[in-house]
Formats: sequence, structure tokens, C-alpha cells
Amino acid sequence: MASFNDTVIEDFRANDGVLGGHWEGKTTLLLHTPGRKSGKDFVNPLVAAPHQGSYIVCASAGGAPQDPQWLANLEALDGPVTVELGADTVQADHRVVRPGRDDDWDELYGVWRQYWPDAADYEKNTDRRFPVVVITVR
Repeated sequence: MASFNDTVIEDFRANDGVLGGHWEGKTTLLLHTPGRKSGKDFVNPLVAAPHQGSYIVCASAGGAPQDPQWLANLEALDGPVTVELGADTVQADHRVVRPGRDDDWDELYGVWRQYWPDAADYEKNTDRRFPVVVITVR
């Protein structure tokens, strides 16, 4: 049986990046990250808030107590990341922004939080403050 993410990925690809239901009207991208240990390509569907010519994605993991593995894989990546946006697969620059480390975290997290109202529920599940990633298509 396919996992939840596998189903979302399949729907994304079948509909050129347009998702319905809970994601209707929201930009979603598929983030490809090579495993930092395995080298295997992992694909994660993420809500992407458009912001100043880039996209902001959040490492919330639905409010899990730890950062998702894709974030550690992305931080270990030297160079561009592959993303699927709509029907296109492109290379993009990325910058991880962490609370307490980066001055623009409050602003960027606020943009994502406003774009994706489920963030308020995620925050209730943990004391962790979620890193965000700025994705800029080349």
C-alpha cells in the first residue's frame, strides 16, 4: 500500500502540480534530497509559500518533536537542489533559516504560517520552533 506522501506525489505529477482537497489553491512543490548517508533520492511534497520571487517551505513535520530527515539531507547538500514545480523539474538554490540563529526567521516563518493555517495546529504538538527553507529557482 502506498504511503500518504506517495499518494500526494502521484496526484501532484498526474495533475501538473495542482492538488485539490486540503491543498487546493496552495502552491506545493516536490523537494528531492539525496540521502546524506545512503545517497538515495528522497522526494517530499511540501507546501510552498511564494515570497519575493522564492518559495518558503517549513520543516514542521506536522509538529513532530524532531526536524524531518529531509532537512538534514538538504543541509548536507553542497549545491543546488532539485524541485518539481507544476509540470517542471528545475534546479534551485536553497537556504535553511533557523530560529535563534537567523535574523529573518521571524519574518519568513510568519509568511509561511500565514500561508498555511495548519501551522497553528502543528505548533500545539511540540515546543520546537520550525526551521524554514527559502527555495529560489535558478
